[in-house]
Amino acid sequence: MNAVMERLGLAALRRLDPEVAHGLAIRALQAGLAPGPGPITSARLQTTVAGLALPNPVGLAAGFDKNATAVAPLSKCGFGFIEVGAATPVAQPGNPKPRLFRLTQDRAAINRFGFNNDGAEAICARLARRGAGIPVGLNLGANKTSTDRAADFAKVMIAARDHVDFATVNVSSPNTEKLRDLQGKAALAALLDGVMEVRGATPVFLKIAPDLTPQEIADVAEVAQAAGISAIIATNTTLDRSGLHGPHAHEAGGLSGAPLFDKSTRVLAQLSALTDIPLIGVGGISTPEHAYAKICAGACAVQLYTALVFGGMTLVSEIVRGIDRMLERDGFDNVAQAVGSKRAEWL
Repeated sequence: MNAVMERLGLAALRRLDPEVAHGLAIRALQAGLAPGPGPITSARLQTTVAGLALPNPVGLAAGFDKNATAVAPLSKCGFGFIEVGAATPVAQPGNPKPRLFRLTQDRAAINRFGFNNDGAEAICARLARRGAGIPVGLNLGANKTSTDRAADFAKVMIAARDHVDFATVNVSSPNTEKLRDLQGKAALAALLDGVMEVRGATPVFLKIAPDLTPQEIADVAEVAQAAGISAIIATNTTLDRSGLHGPHAHEAGGLSGAPLFDKSTRVLAQLSALTDIPLIGVGGISTPEHAYAKICAGACAVQLYTALVFGGMTLVSEIVRGIDRMLERDGFDNVAQAVGSKRAEWL
């Protein structure tokens, strides 16, 4: 798909209901109607995170391919790694529609999906059939009606551990009632212990919210270190609505996109100052400069999602190649050398 066709396609999709448009985007990927440069790499871009060899440090965040139905085409879009899900033990429909809203003026989105997915069994069966390629991880979730949500994470881990390169404990979605309560120190420690006990050899990541206090961030770092977590993803969506525009600005749910950039990068930098656990920066990345800023603030790798709604899949290669140019400009032989080099600017 050339740039002109992609722009026309994006313009058409933005005229549709956001969730319908997303479903069509997944179908377009499955049909091969997306850029397929394959993993983009160079000596500067190659890196290792939590023992995983990445051709470049730019990944796809969870939520885009919830049910792992487009892993193969997404793996050819230029990413260095991808994350699918979230998966819950039992399939569930999620929250009532409408539950996804575009904030075009803010280059943002609000969602309240509520972990709608096909269930761990179906998703892990698809992951078991995937071929060799870039690292693929699964975001772990808990069922809305579960009486033991901590146990749900372990159940999905057991189903996924032989079929993924990493798994992410997601206790930071704002769209399942009281899920974020599991970020508390004692609850998080118990939950992570349960997941780590059944993970096998699979690296376990932890995804946190951007709305934590400095003390809560310190607690997360301490618990993650003690549990042996392989990486922390900072951050998920925010409940903050400061400075938004348009008719959907105050819809319930998690806000993603450009307005999240500063907040999520500050949390990332704070974590970087507290722990040597590898960090993955997410939130508001829509340009090579944004991605590079996350790396310089302390991220070993980054993830995209909402910016793809506005920029399309060609944005992936633009960001990856832009990072490469900036590493060369700043005299870094490898992306790992740039990690945390400007952290102080965000503290």
